[in-house]
Amino acid sequence: MTDRVPKLLILMSDTGGGHRSAAEAIAEATAHLYGDAFQIEIADALADHMPFPCNRIGRLYAPVVRHVPRLWRLLWRLTDSPRRTRGLFAVLRPCVEPTLRRLFLAAQPDVVVSVHPVFNYLGLWTLRQGGGRTPFVTVVTDLVRAHPFWLCPEVDLCLTPTEEARRDALRAGLPPEKTRVVGLPVNLAFSWRQLEKADARARLGLCPDLPLVLLMGGGEGVGRLYQIARAAAGVRLPAQMAVIAGRNEKLRQRLEAVTWEIPTCVAGFVANMPEWMAAADVLVTKAGPGVLSEAFISGLPLVLSSAIPGQEVPNVGYVVAQGAGIAEADPRRIAGWLARRLQPGDETLARMAAAARRLARPDAAFQIARQVAALSPLFEKPE
Repeated sequence: MTDRVPKLLILMSDTGGGHRSAAEAIAEATAHLYGDAFQIEIADALADHMPFPCNRIGRLYAPVVRHVPRLWRLLWRLTDSPRRTRGLFAVLRPCVEPTLRRLFLAAQPDVVVSVHPVFNYLGLWTLRQGGGRTPFVTVVTDLVRAHPFWLCPEVDLCLTPTEEARRDALRAGLPPEKTRVVGLPVNLAFSWRQLEKADARARLGLCPDLPLVLLMGGGEGVGRLYQIARAAAGVRLPAQMAVIAGRNEKLRQRLEAVTWEIPTCVAGFVANMPEWMAAADVLVTKAGPGVLSEAFISGLPLVLSSAIPGQEVPNVGYVVAQGAGIAEADPRRIAGWLARRLQPGDETLARMAAAARRLARPDAAFQIARQVAALSPLFEKPE
């Protein structure tokens, strides 16, 4: 027997807000379930453990998807092939492996979890060099479509958020016994008992009696949030409105300069999203996987106003097909739809809310933590 505490290393990168959020949710769930029985380290492997210029790629993600989405679509399509993916990473391997090896030697992990598509092939190959057998787990954080970057057949376990993503894994050559559908890990506050709407509004300083329309564009404030908010206020919705601009400071300042026709709250990046979603009656957002998973748990009807080309576009069809929301990009049509849905007697939002709850997987982070713990050769379940 050894007295060494098993070490969990989670590989992520701050490209968008979802990868860090998923890593933190897994770490939090592991700590909640097992306490001090695990050491946990989250590493930004792209920024801190890749050679130049690879370590600068993360900084380009937000500007590219915000300002040059066609370029991102092109990059997605060019790499959307298991054969091309494997060839690309084989070319990158010689320059990347030394820095990743230093990370693994310093961390000495007993289990490695990747929540970012770049690290699956490269991380696994580095671990396996010299015959190492440290278990390697992929947690796919794209909701419906799993790009080949995610799907390295040699990993020990690949956990997906939906059955649709699992089918991509099977088509990419992963054995069925290595693939499981668990949901997408989100902030554990969404897994606990949800705040009542009135309590959430009181905490946020909102009007207790008016419906709340919540507008978001992901962590980077992507999409036509300003135009949608102005259109919604212009038709004088029988509601209050909150616009979350994320890290987009220019957007936040522009929104704060407006004299609004209806009660409106503007915020930048927020850490209390469970409260905002608990307070809301409908969410207008881009089709990011994390925010959709949070909205499902919160039972929020969805208006999907934009999607990053490639990984987010299939999410739109999924939400619409399941009856949990609509897809609409035009600000005026969004405003008109909201005005009709907020009229007394309209049951559309209630039906959508019920559909959203059917898609919810609030225990995803806990399921992932249990599956990861079971792979650790040193871990012994507490009595």
